[in-house]
Amino acid sequence: MNITTHSAEELKDPTGILNGDRYEVILDIEVPEDDELYREQGIYIKVIFVRDKNGSRIVQSTIVERNTETYLDFELEEDEESLLLSYCEENIG
Repeated sequence: MNITTHSAEELKDPTGILNGDRYEVILDIEVPEDDELYREQGIYIKVIFVRDKNGSRIVQSTIVERNTETYLDFELEEDEESLLLSYCEENIG
């Protein structure tokens, strides 16, 4: 899995209940053709990234097929989640 580009938008909590900074991050992903996530149209991963007094974490992730906007029913592996978290920590906010 290779992250090629990203876009991020800060999510505001109008209620003030949630602590820290929250971002919706769209990560464009390249995967090899022999990977089960491979789609000819390509994929991206939408994550909710949180940074607060307890540290940084990804609280939600969704894998989406580009062009059709179809959600793919796959769980990320631990090393993939770590890669996404590291990327967000370095590049977001």
